[in-house]
Amino acid sequence: MTNTIVEIKNLSHRYSKYGEWAVKNVNFTINNNEILGFLGSNGAGKSTTMNIMCGVLNQTEGEVIINGIDLRKYPEEAKKHIGFLPQNPPIYPELTVNEFLAYCGRLRLIPQNKINDAIDRVVDICGLNNHRERVLGNLSGGYRQRAGIAQAIIHEPKLVVLDEPTNGLDPNQTVEVRKLIKNIAEERAVILSTHILPEVQIVCDAIKMIELGNLVFSGTMEEFNNYVAPTSIKASFSKAPEINDIMKIDGVHIVEPLEKGSFRIGFDAEAVGIPEEIVKTSVKEGWDLNAINTEKMSLDLIFAHLSKKASQEYSRR
Repeated sequence: MTNTIVEIKNLSHRYSKYGEWAVKNVNFTINNNEILGFLGSNGAGKSTTMNIMCGVLNQTEGEVIINGIDLRKYPEEAKKHIGFLPQNPPIYPELTVNEFLAYCGRLRLIPQNKINDAIDRVVDICGLNNHRERVLGNLSGGYRQRAGIAQAIIHEPKLVVLDEPTNGLDPNQTVEVRKLIKNIAEERAVILSTHILPEVQIVCDAIKMIELGNLVFSGTMEEFNNYVAPTSIKASFSKAPEINDIMKIDGVHIVEPLEKGSFRIGFDAEAVGIPEEIVKTSVKEGWDLNAINTEKMSLDLIFAHLSKKASQEYSRR
């Protein structure tokens, strides 16, 4: 039995016959027990790809195979293996948790005599046992999100797609939902779409990043972290140097003045030992260094970097 749950082969889509490609030649696989972070800025093609993978949209070209089943050829059969939590879950605020999950179970064609067992299973997994008779509209954001995740797994799918699952939650709720996502991935493949970089780093095993309709990054979390290595430093001095003097340090390519005596110092990603060089130079020149802290590249900067790379590659075609 194969460990691969999702196969995307040469996936391409455009919304009109002669329009621009929203997605072009996207290829990747997702394995069982894997949490895949799927990232992309607005208009990158992320939502289009996710809608195709969930059977909401038919692709122009290519194949989507879910648990060995061609989604386009056999949509009803393939969708039995897909659970989906959209960014704004379509819950019914007047229903209790039990009523909502029973309704979702019927939608998923779970036999009537097995729905109660299915509800028992997912409320236990999602920590909803003490809220089964509560009306959804009276639950906190965190528990409504748990109910949304419960409906996505009630039919025991092999693939669960979660779109911004911690959006709008407070820090404690976010931690709990992240634990829940890891729990769910023990028995299935999970796709997590998010714009929150710490969430990606804490939860995901692998990353796919799409920009301009093309996959511009595909790799492990460790490989992705190469893009978020420190590339700038905040330093403050009692005797503030001139910007030009800081720029003389090898590897420094930009210096941004901040509050009095403080600077953001940008350096080449390949440069090594920049903090040490700043300390040495400060001692040598008498700048009286007070504090120095490295800063990691933000997700927005990663998007910008990879978008630029994708644009350059696209223009060469």
